[in-house]
Amino acid sequence: MGALGLLLLLGLLSGGSAVIHSLRYFDTGSSGLSSFPEFVSVGMVDEVQFVHYDSVSERAVPKQAWMDQLTRDRPNYWDTETRIYQGDQQVFKVNIEIVKKRFNQTGGAHVFQMMSGCEWNDEDDTTDDYHQYAYDGEDFLAFDLKTLTWVAPVRQAVSTKLRWDQDRAMNQYWKNNYTMECVDWLKKYLAYGKSTLQRTERPRVSLLQRSPSSPVVCHATGFYPDRVVVFWRRDGQELHEQVDPGEVLPNHDGTFQVSVDLDLTAVPQEDWGRYECVVQLKGIEDISTPLDPALIRTNGGKSHLLVFILVGVAVAAVVVVAAVVGVFVYQKRNGEWIKLSRRTNT
Repeated sequence: MGALGLLLLLGLLSGGSAVIHSLRYFDTGSSGLSSFPEFVSVGMVDEVQFVHYDSVSERAVPKQAWMDQLTRDRPNYWDTETRIYQGDQQVFKVNIEIVKKRFNQTGGAHVFQMMSGCEWNDEDDTTDDYHQYAYDGEDFLAFDLKTLTWVAPVRQAVSTKLRWDQDRAMNQYWKNNYTMECVDWLKKYLAYGKSTLQRTERPRVSLLQRSPSSPVVCHATGFYPDRVVVFWRRDGQELHEQVDPGEVLPNHDGTFQVSVDLDLTAVPQEDWGRYECVVQLKGIEDISTPLDPALIRTNGGKSHLLVFILVGVAVAAVVVVAAVVGVFVYQKRNGEWIKLSRRTNT
């Protein structure tokens, strides 16, 4: 799986009765992109951004109001964060030049990313962890937590893998950091942001259709968290054919939206009553919407469907841009946070 594919997958965790919480950072260094900062870092807890740093402002800043309480508890928190990010910025600047040389590149636009973090299942207390680097959207280097070794999918990363594999003490440190300290900090952030991060917002469900020959779309919006399951079923059985599920996308107000298309080309209208859309979100009862022509919103190609598609495309474009300039990566530090880029150059 490619690096960007993994990012998208991590962002679409859904379903089940348990809630999988996550803490991640994405650090991104760029070269040859005049319209983007040279370095960006974004911290995410449960897919909600809570910290931002870039090489233009050179300051770590909170992105959520609930971080004010953390500042009161730790008055030097943001000064410490800023110094760490400034160090990371210099390391990434060196790293991207090293990697460019390994690929025999002298110019052009290039992006070097680091993603790491942890997840915690609040039902069975299990955890999962990840830490990887990518270059120009392709996997470059990844840490195997089970073997405490590095995986190099491209030959240009082999020399780094061999050198880092020998540093067993550091690799053991990172394992402890991921499996214990990361989860501890994740739980702290969840506690600080409980009213926001652990709330439940009930989805609004609509049936939409561009034209009589178009698929019928089950559109759920305004829900929180993003771990929702939306599917069509016929005669009480979930459908795996005739359907085209969409991605969960963010709304401007911090909630989420998703749609699932149903192709009714070969289904006579008298059989529509056998179909229904089901939305499942932990903490609320299932929402079932029958496929009733009277409930379908349409307006000859200018329907609400078109509006939400355009909004979804716009949001997706923002997500792609964020992925290019660097998105969310995690790591904990000696008492505070330590970025993996601080460990050594590539």
